Amino acid sequence: MTEPRPGSRPTLEAVAAHAGVSRATASRVVNGGDGVRAHLVDRVRTAIRVLGYVPNHAARTLVTRRTGAVAVIIAEPEIRIFSDPFFSRQVRGIAKELTAHDTQLVLLLVEDRGDYDRIERYLAGGHVDGALAFSLHTDDPLPAITRRIGMPTVYGGRPGWTTGTGEGDEGAGEGVVYVDADNRGGAREAVRYLLAQGRRRIAHIAGPLDQTSAADRLSGYRDALAAAGPELFAEGDFTPAGGARAMAELLDRDAGIDAVFAGNDLMATGALRVLRESGRTVPGDVALVGFDDAEPVAESADPPLTTVRQDIEGMGRLMARLLMHRLNGGPEGRRTAPDPVITATALVRRASA
Repeated sequence: MTEPRPGSRPTLEAVAAHAGVSRATASRVVNGGDGVRAHLVDRVRTAIRVLGYVPNHAARTLVTRRTGAVAVIIAEPEIRIFSDPFFSRQVRGIAKELTAHDTQLVLLLVEDRGDYDRIERYLAGGHVDGALAFSLHTDDPLPAITRRIGMPTVYGGRPGWTTGTGEGDEGAGEGVVYVDADNRGGAREAVRYLLAQGRRRIAHIAGPLDQTSAADRLSGYRDALAAAGPELFAEGDFTPAGGARAMAELLDRDAGIDAVFAGNDLMATGALRVLRESGRTVPGDVALVGFDDAEPVAESADPPLTTVRQDIEGMGRLMARLLMHRLNGGPEGRRTAPDPVITATALVRRASA
């Protein structure tokens, strides 16, 4: 076996010699190619570890036409991203999966509409192999951007935007891949639970309705409580302040509210504060249910929140896994778009309801 000279950088040739394989075989293993027998893969990987070989990124990019990086695009201002644990949990799941595929995460934030020009230039510049995007709104230009430049993309959340070409819902288009929770079913279960507890004046604080997660949770609320009037509904913004404003508005309209289903846990905490300030007890006077179960919000509330759990980190991992499947061509080697995934939700009962 050939060992590198002291002080020299190990080469691919040295890896091949150490493993007892051809340079072509070593190259296929290093660059993630198929068709190498398992025992030879193990020998090459052992040689890489023993010799401390680090692939030449520029050369690898020329050979594979891959950068080894993926853009994660969150269509929200920075202040929301770093104050809402939903985003950190989802990015954590994405990061774990990309690390398992030896792929770098490049985080791109959207502070305002002007940032989309910068994002389009970056994506079109060949810096990343694909994109993961979530928290999109119905008028978001990102789907048109990724479609225009041919960027493989997986979305977090059911698509609800239009193509802008008169063709209707992008979510119905061929090849659109996304991961979402069963928002409608989870909301329906939450409201039915409140009804089973004997609550009758059940209000709903929705998230921004230009996002499909909020719209689907509103639909689930109406599934379970079709007779609810408009006075029992208020739109928030997925923040504690938005939940507080919506709760105050609802109490002004109907002082007899005896339960609230909030579209996420952060809005539920804002609602909880307003209920307490109004002299109402939770759950004695008003039962309260949230959505997300993102640590530490629900458990640290006083009282701890009954909420609908979605597997946020798991959805992030699934998004990254679907994108890598798309980039690598799947087990058959074809770069076909995988099917969208809807993950289950579950009601978590705590002291607020």
